[in-house]
Amino acid sequence: MPKDHGIGASSKRREDKRFLTGKGRYTDDINLPGQAHAWFVRSQVAHGRLTSVDTAEAEAMPGVLRVFTGTDFEGVGGLPCGWLITDRFGQPMQEPGHPVLARDKVRHVGDPIAVVVAETAEQARDAAEAVEVEIDELPAVLDMRAALEADAPLVHDELKNNLCYDWGFVEENREAVNAAFETAAHVTTLDLVNQRLVPNAMEPRVALGDFNPATEDSTLYTTSQNPHVIRLLMGAFVLGIPEHKLRVVAPDVGGGFGSKIFHYAEEAFCTFAAKQLRRPVKWTCTRSEAFISDAHGRDHVTRIELALDAEGHFQALRTETHANMGAYLSTFAPSVPTWLHGTLMAGNYRTPLIYVNVKAVFTNTVPVDAYRGAGRPEATFQLERVIDKAAREMGIDPVEIRRRNFVTEFPYATPVAVEYDTGDYHATMDKLLEIADVAGFEARRADSKSRGRLRGLGLNCYIEACGIAPSQLVGQLGARAGLYESATVRVNATGGLVVMTGSHSHGQGHETTFAQVVADMIGIGEDMVEIVHGDTANTPMGMGTYGSRSLAVGGSAMVRATNKIIAKAKKIAGHMMEAAPEDIELKDGRFTVAGTDKSVAWGDVTLAAYVPHNYPLEELEPGLEETAFYDPNNFTYPAGAYACEVEVDPETGKVTICSFAAADDFGNIVNPMIVSGQVHGGVAQGIGQALMEAAAYDEYGQLLSGSYMDYAMPRADDVPFYRVDHSCATPCTHNPLGVKGCGEAGAIGAPPAVVNAVIDALHRGGFTDVAHIDMPLTPSRVWAAMQG
Repeated sequence: MPKDHGIGASSKRREDKRFLTGKGRYTDDINLPGQAHAWFVRSQVAHGRLTSVDTAEAEAMPGVLRVFTGTDFEGVGGLPCGWLITDRFGQPMQEPGHPVLARDKVRHVGDPIAVVVAETAEQARDAAEAVEVEIDELPAVLDMRAALEADAPLVHDELKNNLCYDWGFVEENREAVNAAFETAAHVTTLDLVNQRLVPNAMEPRVALGDFNPATEDSTLYTTSQNPHVIRLLMGAFVLGIPEHKLRVVAPDVGGGFGSKIFHYAEEAFCTFAAKQLRRPVKWTCTRSEAFISDAHGRDHVTRIELALDAEGHFQALRTETHANMGAYLSTFAPSVPTWLHGTLMAGNYRTPLIYVNVKAVFTNTVPVDAYRGAGRPEATFQLERVIDKAAREMGIDPVEIRRRNFVTEFPYATPVAVEYDTGDYHATMDKLLEIADVAGFEARRADSKSRGRLRGLGLNCYIEACGIAPSQLVGQLGARAGLYESATVRVNATGGLVVMTGSHSHGQGHETTFAQVVADMIGIGEDMVEIVHGDTANTPMGMGTYGSRSLAVGGSAMVRATNKIIAKAKKIAGHMMEAAPEDIELKDGRFTVAGTDKSVAWGDVTLAAYVPHNYPLEELEPGLEETAFYDPNNFTYPAGAYACEVEVDPETGKVTICSFAAADDFGNIVNPMIVSGQVHGGVAQGIGQALMEAAAYDEYGQLLSGSYMDYAMPRADDVPFYRVDHSCATPCTHNPLGVKGCGEAGAIGAPPAVVNAVIDALHRGGFTDVAHIDMPLTPSRVWAAMQG
């Protein structure tokens, strides 16, 4: 029977009541007395020298309080990068400055140049149009390979070239990998593109800065996935505000997918301007601005080669990738194509030798950073596409070639420096074949053929690394922050709990699942547990939400803090019942002396903690509140197998997704309903990348797909109802909950499944010369491939 409460139950999301009834409180809902409004003047060219910014006319317009330019930020720090990559020659990456407002140069369309602050948003917008900007336009560098040529225009004049870093991993494997290719029975090579994407969260970014002259405290309300990190970066590195004088509040956040992890110029500006003007300053992003100011995702160009023996066993793998950084280094950008990508190139397979080379390149485009999956989708797409191509070339069934190479013994140390603690890849493949009804595919293909359609089946496997850790290791790899998480559990006298966490929710359902965990440990109702997050003033220092880390890292911190609570409560209960603490058991909200019928309720013990009449204060101080930090020993490694069936119209090239199945191993599951929802959402985003989404620039650096009229995203009728399963669980061995993370899996596993299905459909339809089509597989691209 399914559980009806606690860990393992599909408890309804408690936060949905306020969202569905319009009672959510987002940053744009916050308005402070006397607030002014900001409007950004942004570069309309991709590359140029900023010769003058004339603000006189704008400053004279009604309601205008002040017009800020780059000169106002002289002496103010630039936006920091949170990860330093050391290249394969032992040299640090080239790290140019990233000013809050452009000074001498503009480097991408959307680069902020000036900001008008006025009484109303309308007045600020009108005045912004009156700011006269003169730019000597320079050639824009957009293609990554062209950007590395000796005569390419420099995005940053102070750098020697446009190469951020040339990273090799594992560098000492390079010669052995090359030798393995020389002797391999078969080599498969594939050139592919993982196209640039725009995250497009439902809620655009908003920043509201406030300053209290009496206390000299600054407050920033912002749409952020990690308010503590924003406070650290903005306070210490940009504006020079001591952390105890800076509060960052992230209320309800309407989606992020990674784009709201990073510290943005608009946040620093509103905080700075509020202090300058002695009144609150608010900026609300328009959707058009979001396309040219939010960090983009992906944008890799790769050649991948797979060496196999005559039986199809993997011998070696090597890749060469050009990764676009855009015009500046966003907060975690350097780590995405390196440590979040290269370390996953082993996939689910025993490949003894792997070498990954990544050249990160500056171009005159919007900065690129982590987007749902962050490096893992890029690695999986490369690997699963080249495996499918190898299977076809060698005449091996695509399921069989994967089974022959699966890792089967755990723990397993890969040649790319990570160790998988648990997994069962045969089990997830078996489950996939069952729920996808692969046995019935031929009958469905015959039906499609009778209607003039080509039907294909695509399968793939994935593994990802979640809960990036431990801090000591990632520090050695270049991280400039710890990657722990924190929790404070405060028990009230009447037994209810408030759990304060550094993990922020932007759609994951934390207020539900975290409460399930704590309530289950104590044996009380979930409604007795309140989850508080998003405000640096009342939560312990934490690293936020990204990388599917919330439950594995944040939840583990809660478990530690709750265990401290229980240990102290047992001491109090022991005094109340005249028994040793080690003889006290807690179950279903009651403390019992083992082997007796003596018991006391949870609420009685919590009351005694605050009305300490029943235990000696020289042994136990009053109160019941504990804090814990959790720094994992290792990543967690969710894994799974996905299958997609498509129909292709040979007359038009249009692809229709007929069915999609996902079998995932997420370890232990706290809330199955929420997990299924996360997979559904991720698969939809993966389908969007596979078939329709792309950020396209023209030769002048103008974003051609800069609105919803031009940037296609999947709608309800573009996706089927998915069949998902997460019963093949192998619990994580190194966190107390045994959980692995689920939020990004769908976006990782879906793109190669879709592309593999389309290529399969074409081959079954006689178009055997089509080896690969780059995403998005639009009708025109598929049709063109069929025409040769």
